[in-house]
Amino acid sequence: MKLTRLLALVLLPTLLFAQSQGKKKNTVFAAFKTARYVWVESMDGDIFSPNLLPADRRAIGDVQNALRDWGRYVLTPNRSDAELIFVVRTGRRAEAEVGGTVGRPNSGPLGHPTQPTGAGGGAIFGGEVGPADDLLKVIMPTSGGRGTQVWFRTEDGGLASPDVPLFEQLREAVDHDYPR
Repeated sequence: MKLTRLLALVLLPTLLFAQSQGKKKNTVFAAFKTARYVWVESMDGDIFSPNLLPADRRAIGDVQNALRDWGRYVLTPNRSDAELIFVVRTGRRAEAEVGGTVGRPNSGPLGHPTQPTGAGGGAIFGGEVGPADDLLKVIMPTSGGRGTQVWFRTEDGGLASPDVPLFEQLREAVDHDYPR
């Protein structure tokens, strides 16, 4: 009886440890296994947003092309139909935008200028400062919320075409954890 207990105390932890070593730990969420429809956008909007920076627009297109080549997911034309949302942001230390309008003020009595009506002059200044690294994150939409982030990486040049290294990291992780 004592020998049986002793063997059980010695062998049980060994068996449990051996069993836990055989299980594969996934590095990405199961949402990547079950999802079918995806959407790609920038942190500043989708590819059709008028104020989107050209680098972000290019990154959206590059990630869309990489998704098509991969063939694991289908790009949906409607964000609301997406099961996963890929969000890109190209790195930028500083971006600036300068613009203006040209016009002439209306003349008042004796040729004195008055407040312009209609066309007038003015200047537009804008800018953006942010992280220097490119960003790719994937969100699983939730009803009534912003969604759950299921993958996130940043890297200098991570959205550079044609390779799109951040996307390749994700693709390799998903294919490793959930082979087709």
